[in-house]
Amino acid sequence: MSKYSDEFKLQIVKEYLKGPLGFQLLAKKYSIPSKSVIERWVTAYKAYGKEGLQRKSKNEVYSVHFKVDVLHFMKQTGASYQDTAIQFKMNNPSLIANWNSIFQKQGIEGLLEKVKGRPSMSKKPKSISTKQEKEMSREEQLERENELLRLEVAYLKKLKAFRENPNAFLEKHKQRLPLNLKQKDSD
Repeated sequence: MSKYSDEFKLQIVKEYLKGPLGFQLLAKKYSIPSKSVIERWVTAYKAYGKEGLQRKSKNEVYSVHFKVDVLHFMKQTGASYQDTAIQFKMNNPSLIANWNSIFQKQGIEGLLEKVKGRPSMSKKPKSISTKQEKEMSREEQLERENELLRLEVAYLKKLKAFRENPNAFLEKHKQRLPLNLKQKDSD
């Protein structure tokens, strides 16, 4: 959402065009932080009329080629961000300033469209594991299955022992605790 309404912008632009007040005095009168904001509004109004003051409700996606063309035009002609925006029928010169900054820091790669949102879950890990299982010989597959079954049996034995006598498990760990604390205190 823009900070100033379209009607407010139009009111100030019309007041500037017909009145004796300049950019600086209008900025003070309406508590606008900078006169350059009003200058941009007036320039956009002169170029496009009311449409020049309106913010686009939908974010337009510009290609890398278009962005480079805009920056190249600006560099070749020495045009300001505002003049460049008017030349390319854009009403947001700060977008061009942003592109220029990114281009200076990261090059063309920085102007590429970024993928937005959370990445989709990849199915690669599952496919890799099935490939590994297919590559293993029958003997290796059986050894792996035996190992997993041994681990499962050991886990179930410990779980059964804990359920039968939970205090024995807790006392066993309580006895280890002070030994660990004594070793840490001596360090």
